[in-house]
Formats: sequence, C-alpha cells, structure tokens
Amino acid sequence: MSSPRNSPTPPTSTPSSATTPTGLPVWLVLACLVLLAFNLRPAATSVGPVLEEVRAGLSLSPTTTSILTSLPVFAFAVVGGLAPWIARVVGLHRVSLFALVAVVIGLGARATTDSGTLFLLWTALAVSGMACANVLAPSLVKLHFPDRIGFATSCYTTAMATGLTLAFTATVPVAEAAGTWRWGLGAWALVAAVAVVPWIALVVRDRKPAAAERTITFGQVARTPLGWALAGFFGVQSAIAYSMFGWFAQMWRDTGYSATYAGVLVGLIAAAGIPCSLVLPTLLARVKDQRVLMMGVIACYPIAFAGLLALPGQYGVLWALLLGVGGTTFPLILVLVSMRARTAPGTAALSGFTQSVGYLIATPGPLVLGLIHNHAGGWVAPIWFLLGLLVPLVALALYVGRPAYLEDQVRTR
Repeated sequence: MSSPRNSPTPPTSTPSSATTPTGLPVWLVLACLVLLAFNLRPAATSVGPVLEEVRAGLSLSPTTTSILTSLPVFAFAVVGGLAPWIARVVGLHRVSLFALVAVVIGLGARATTDSGTLFLLWTALAVSGMACANVLAPSLVKLHFPDRIGFATSCYTTAMATGLTLAFTATVPVAEAAGTWRWGLGAWALVAAVAVVPWIALVVRDRKPAAAERTITFGQVARTPLGWALAGFFGVQSAIAYSMFGWFAQMWRDTGYSATYAGVLVGLIAAAGIPCSLVLPTLLARVKDQRVLMMGVIACYPIAFAGLLALPGQYGVLWALLLGVGGTTFPLILVLVSMRARTAPGTAALSGFTQSVGYLIATPGPLVLGLIHNHAGGWVAPIWFLLGLLVPLVALALYVGRPAYLEDQVRTR
C-alpha cells in the first residue's frame, strides 16, 4: 500500500474523492467533522431558553446565573489554549473523540443534579470538551482538506449552525413534553453520544504530527500582530454572540413573548446562519481581499440593535434574522484562521491562540451584560453595550481582512 504522501491528490479534487491526503476515506472524515460540529454548541446554548426554569429549580442567585452564561467562553479560553499541545501528545483524532465523550458525560450529569454548584461543574466539563473540538476543527480541515478549505469549513460551520438552531428551538418543546427542563437539556447528551460512534472508527487511523512539524509555538504567535488581531476579532464577535445566546431569550420573554416563541426567535438567530455558513466561507476563501464581505456581514448588527431599541416588542423575526446574518462573523473567522497560515502546524498554533485568547477576551461579555441588566432593570443599556462592541469589531475586521500569513510574521520578529 502506498503512503498517503505518495498518493496523488490533485488540487482540484472534488468532494467525491475516495480519500483525503492522509489516506482516510472522505465520507468518514466528513461524517465525523459534521457530527462533531453539530454538537459544538448545544451544551452552551440550550440553557438559554430554559434559563428561568433552571434558575428557579436550582435556586441560582443572579450572580451565579450570570456566571453560568459566561462559563462557556471562560472554559473555551482556558482549555482551548491547551488543545494543540494535547493533540500533539495524544493525537488529533483521539482528542476529538475524548472531547465528544466529555460533552456526553457533562450534559447527561448536569441534567440530573440538584446542586447549582454541580450544575456549573458538569457544564464546565461539557463546554471544555467543546473547547478542544472548537480549536482543533480548523486543524482537521487543514489536515484532510488543504485544497478545499472553504468547502470543508462550510460543511462543519453549517452543521454547527444547525445544532445551534435546534438547541434553541427544540429544548423548550422537549422540556414541556417531558414536564421538566431536565429532559430538555439532557436530550442533547443522547445526540452527542450518537456522534461518538464514527469517531471510534477514525481513531483507529489517528495521525500524530511528526516532531519536525512542531515549528510554531503559542508564544511565537503571541508575538505577531496577526495573532492578536485574529484573537481580538474572535473575542469581540464571541462576546456579542454569547451575550445574545445567553440573554436574548430572556429579553424577548420580558418584552411579552412566550417562552417557546422567545426560544424560536433566538433559534432564528442561529437558523439565519445556516444558509450563510453554506455560502459565505467558500466565497471568502475565493476572494483576495476579504474586508468588503466582512463589512457587509457586520453591518447587519447595528441595524438589528437599533430595531431592538426602537421597537423591542415588534418585528422580532426581522431583528433575529439580521442578528443571525451578523453572527456569520464566526464561520468567517474560522476560514481566516486556516487562510492566514501556510502550514497545518501554523494553522493549529494560530487556531489555538486565536480561540484561547479570543474566548478569554469574550468571557466578561455575557457577565457584564447580565450585570448591566440587573443594575438598569431593563434591556436598553445592555443593547447599547453591544452596540459599543461593534467599534473594535469593525477596526479588527479591517486588519484581518487583508492578506497576510502567520509564518511571515513569525520569521521577521
């Protein structure tokens, strides 16, 4: 059998090619990537639609509730920085499998506990698994689809957006049908368990990076302007996204919508990202200068926030759809991470730094928004807070949207 390096892999190969450059079947890699991505959001976002019920059932204080909404981004920041190192030691596919198992255990356990503290700890385990997979997904794309980055990124970000949408729209109906919020949250553990099966098959062919490939470190990325710009952009867009996913269901409930309809509206934010995730990553990968496309996407945010300030109880569907298009900054930044490095090790290092530091930057976002809401007693001030975050988002987008490569900046510093 010829080695994967000697196997011909034409740059223009189509999604129907028999194997990836590593010799693994395309169908298996895509299935694993899509199923992994589908489970990267429910642990963090399924709580929002039933937040009021969880808070009452576990007697959570306002401060603890705010911590709960910020916990995902904090765990992503802490664990995400370790993911590339763990992947080098344990293996990229093994870490992805372990991440899914952590999601299954964390989601299942938190749905059965009566302790608010344990609920936070089990949530931390689940989102830590998500953090590892989040950071390693661009590396999986670079490893298996180096000539089809836009296509592969579109596949997994679309799956991610679909899982995000269902987490918002299905959690409340499941909870109501079962008569408890516990089933609404626990059902996602079963979904994640299904995704574990194909990953077991992939782990058999796990690939550990060779020692010679470990050429770029976390510290080297930290000494590049590109690394900090990508991390800043990732952090600001994550602060906005997780603030919306953590609080907007409650915001719409406070303006008079039912719990189910409020969950649907937040689900629409995610649903709007599905068609955008299918098209925009591929388009972004084809253009030389990405700034115009990114500005068009970001422009949807101020329109939606202004609408929520002027007409908070009306046109909820319109504002949700615009917010969803604005949220497409997430798949776009993932494409940029893969495009801004020339090699797979560079992509892993850049992804680890971008997401770890980015989530650390994002961590205060949902917490600050919740504290502003508790202090102001309404939602006008929190929305103005989100509008203010658009200023650095635009500035950073103008920088990262220009062609540049991590390896070039590492060599010159």
